[in-house]
Amino acid sequence: MKLLILFCGIVVFSSFVSSSVVNINVHYLENGNVYDFKSTYNSDELQTFCYRGKPKYIIHIWQSVILQIKHFTEEYTQYEGPNPDIVQKEYLENRHSWSFNLFANKQKTIKLNPFNTSCIGIVSRDPYSVSLKVIRIDLWKVLLLVFGFLLFTTAGSLSSNKVFHYICGVSFGICASILILIYFISKLFPKRNLMYGVLGCGWTITVYVLQLLWENLRVIFSSYKSYVMWYTIITGVISFILCYRWGPVKNPRTKNIIKWSLQVLGLVSIYHSSHFEEAAIAQMVLLLIGYNMPQKWKAAPKTYWYKFLMKKKFPPRIKTLTNDEYYEQGVRETSKALEGLRQYCSSPECNQWKTALKLKDVKRFASFIEGNSHLSDEEILEYETSVQGEVTDDEQSDSLTDEEGF
Repeated sequence: MKLLILFCGIVVFSSFVSSSVVNINVHYLENGNVYDFKSTYNSDELQTFCYRGKPKYIIHIWQSVILQIKHFTEEYTQYEGPNPDIVQKEYLENRHSWSFNLFANKQKTIKLNPFNTSCIGIVSRDPYSVSLKVIRIDLWKVLLLVFGFLLFTTAGSLSSNKVFHYICGVSFGICASILILIYFISKLFPKRNLMYGVLGCGWTITVYVLQLLWENLRVIFSSYKSYVMWYTIITGVISFILCYRWGPVKNPRTKNIIKWSLQVLGLVSIYHSSHFEEAAIAQMVLLLIGYNMPQKWKAAPKTYWYKFLMKKKFPPRIKTLTNDEYYEQGVRETSKALEGLRQYCSSPECNQWKTALKLKDVKRFASFIEGNSHLSDEEILEYETSVQGEVTDDEQSDSLTDEEGF
């Protein structure tokens, strides 16, 4: 009994000592901090790197926090958790148990939530360095927001666009060619149970292969350019032929399904454009309200803007008339006004007898109403004589001025 109690006490004490030692190696990083670790005799030493989250403000809507791990090899173990205790717990469980995970993901560039506390634990025998960088405005997040907004608003036109149909069909064919190949390989197995097993393993292996391809995409493109190019060309041509054979989508219900799918994808892009979930959801709600708003409500602000604000700040430029245009406009407006006066005098609204009593020449007034000119021959001759006289005086004054200058 005493030996059992002693053994339990030793186990508790050792676990307490190990946990206390692990908790000592916790490093809280700030923007611009770089931590260099060199190997020691204790190869299983856990180093935990944490970032304290900041309060949520609207100015931090597109903020990003990136933790960069520089390790020359892949001989290290990585643990993630919301606090050091969780990381320590995962480390102890993995240390005292046998575990093997085919999909173990070792990310050397980790994006952390700027508003929550996040911790990364690393166990390595080789030296490495950890750095933290805070990006105030992440352009990728802004582009993701703009992409989601444009995709949501243009989903209706894209669902009926033939070019978009072919681009999506070819892209989907290139990406899905691996799954199609696995499907045809599964047909070679006659037994149904074995076929299901191959299909299940095929999907698992495909996901794993796609993950490896994504992580080593740059190396693949640089080392196997010709293979990647020919694979893309062949699968793209086959996908284009199939899309051409079936033709673009014509069913209106199918177009609606494509439209709704694109709009959902746009809303998902807007949601993932920021770690500030409340602000992202508010943007989605405003977009939905604005999209479903009646057209007359949308046109009211535009009308007010163009009629009042734009004209007040940027009044239209006044075009001056030339002498010929001024003369033509005067003749046209005078004739129009005289015709309007003639129609008024001929209408029942005008008391012609009362008007005639106020005039000196009633016969001339009656002649004007019948369509004759309102000017007599003497008045026209007198006007032309006075105009010619004015022009002659101006020409004489101009000639005298020229002679004096000469």
